[in-house]
Amino acid sequence: MTTTTSRTEHPRQDAEREVVLEARDVTKHFTVRGSKGSAIVRAVEGIDLELHRGEIVAMVGESGSGKTTVARLLSLYYPTTGGEILLEGKPVSHVTGRKALKYYGQVQLLFQDPFASLNALKPIRHILGRALKIHGKARGAKQVEERIHELLTRVNLTPPEQYIDKYPHELSGGQRQRIVIARALAVEPRVMLGDEPISMLDVSIRLDVLNLLKKLRDEEGLALLYITHDIASARYIADRINVMYAGQMVEGGSSEEVIHDPQHPYTRLLLDSSPDPGRGLEGDQQSLFDEVGDLGEPPSLITPPKGCRFNPRCPFAMDICNEKEPEKVEVSPGHWAKCWLHQEGRADLLKQRNIQFGVPIETAAAEAGIDTVNAEDILDRTVALEGETTADLGPFQP
Repeated sequence: MTTTTSRTEHPRQDAEREVVLEARDVTKHFTVRGSKGSAIVRAVEGIDLELHRGEIVAMVGESGSGKTTVARLLSLYYPTTGGEILLEGKPVSHVTGRKALKYYGQVQLLFQDPFASLNALKPIRHILGRALKIHGKARGAKQVEERIHELLTRVNLTPPEQYIDKYPHELSGGQRQRIVIARALAVEPRVMLGDEPISMLDVSIRLDVLNLLKKLRDEEGLALLYITHDIASARYIADRINVMYAGQMVEGGSSEEVIHDPQHPYTRLLLDSSPDPGRGLEGDQQSLFDEVGDLGEPPSLITPPKGCRFNPRCPFAMDICNEKEPEKVEVSPGHWAKCWLHQEGRADLLKQRNIQFGVPIETAAAEAGIDTVNAEDILDRTVALEGETTADLGPFQP
């Protein structure tokens, strides 16, 4: 396999200083029309995002949080309503013709469904060869053939002769996704935007695709946006994690800090909702589902809640959460969150071992016999009762 020295030599050492693709205060609103008139869907608002060379950034959130919309904005599939997108420090907007060809030669989008994103009527030879020809990455039949073999080898589809003349329906889901990645690599991009690239694959082969993406980061120096609803896979693959909720980014930082020290209640909800082999080991299988309580539903993006959009589901919601949107607070170098708990001095509440999201904090405190809901009082109470029965403490279990 041949590689280009200038793009593969120590890419991650330069990650912090080289921003390839950036979003600044990007907003996207959609207008929907019906029999009762029109309405505005506030799909994405105030997104700030940097993709560095040789780095994987994960964007995590439940369905409908706006993750795919961000990827499509960055790929210029949608025009922005507000804010700007910069490629290598230069603002870009809707592009056509040669400008579009140049942009897509540097920014490639990996779709969620590998079968739908491939032409079912054409063999792999045509699918990869067409990308090479359109972007001028190979000339003549011999060079195109050589480059196709090289691309198949790079995505671990070997020997290439076994796959080059097959049609998409003759391949497994994992093999099709590798073809999608190979087609993106054919144009020699600097950025890949992966829209849940493993969600439609068998569990047994997801790890292979994740390892391939990590290999491309390390060897090719690619900047990769990895969109997922699975925070466990984000932890495995990503250098940094950004958490999205209801069209807004609510927390961001290194993957280890976000996973081990979450600073937003929604991040805690995602982590607590992830599969944990430790739950239910003592025969209480119901604890697998009951521990985090009633998770609630995301809000409407046509009429989002006033203030913090998470406040209807948050057990720590205060009056100010219903009135004003929280500012971005840096809790440690490179780790930030948008939550009033930090500005009100109550962030220690997030350190509780168990949080029941269906129980408002004031109600749970009263049931536990706590007169106030200060973080120090709650934590002192749980520590003092450690080792005793705590069934009546609700979310304040030590």
